[in-house]
Amino acid sequence: MKAIILAAGYATRLYPLTLNTPKALLPIDGKPIIDYIVDEINTIEAVDEIYVVTNHKFAEHFTDWANNTASGIPISVLDDGTTTEENRRGAIGDICFVIEQKNIEDELMVIAGDNFFTYRLKDYYEYYVQKAADCVCVKQWAEKESLSQFGIALLDKEGRVLDIEEKPEHPKSDMVVFATYMYRKQTVPLFAQYLAEGNKPDAPGNFPAWLYHRQDVYAYIFDGDCYDIGTPESYAEVCRIFGK
Repeated sequence: MKAIILAAGYATRLYPLTLNTPKALLPIDGKPIIDYIVDEINTIEAVDEIYVVTNHKFAEHFTDWANNTASGIPISVLDDGTTTEENRRGAIGDICFVIEQKNIEDELMVIAGDNFFTYRLKDYYEYYVQKAADCVCVKQWAEKESLSQFGIALLDKEGRVLDIEEKPEHPKSDMVVFATYMYRKQTVPLFAQYLAEGNKPDAPGNFPAWLYHRQDVYAYIFDGDCYDIGTPESYAEVCRIFGK
């Protein structure tokens, strides 16, 4: 299995914190967000390569980080060549870029580099192996009034995805989808098909929302927390909760 960490955004909503520092390298309790992700990936023996895909502005930042971080799994940084919000590839565009650049013909894990989570990634991987199917991860959300701010999955009793909708006005369930995905080897070529059909290249959740119409996708329901750090307020809140 190969792991792709998505880190090519410009995080303009976090300005001025991210004017000269990529979001994934912002510290929580003195440790970059991306280090927590790498630590969890290192608990999965099947993963033999980690690819961090970023933009041209921050490529050197991530190269310096990769040269100094502790990981038992080799880490490669890929510069997608983009320089602004206007010419960025989008998350799915970046996944396809890495697949092509590295000739990936293997199982694939995709994680957003700005996700800070407390569940065990190894538990999610074991669920993926048990189901022998592509997987998304979800959490049952208690705050019903905020459901329309997220991607929402509707599941059957076995955990199979029946519907995924991004930021629905009328949510069909209380299952919120977070940006960590696991894909089988035979699914990887479908990323190119998805883009060739003219589908949206931006949010990574758009791909499983397209995929479940074609083949089974299951949802791992996790305990613990997952924070999508998008604003100075949300970053400050996570630092407050998890700082010493």
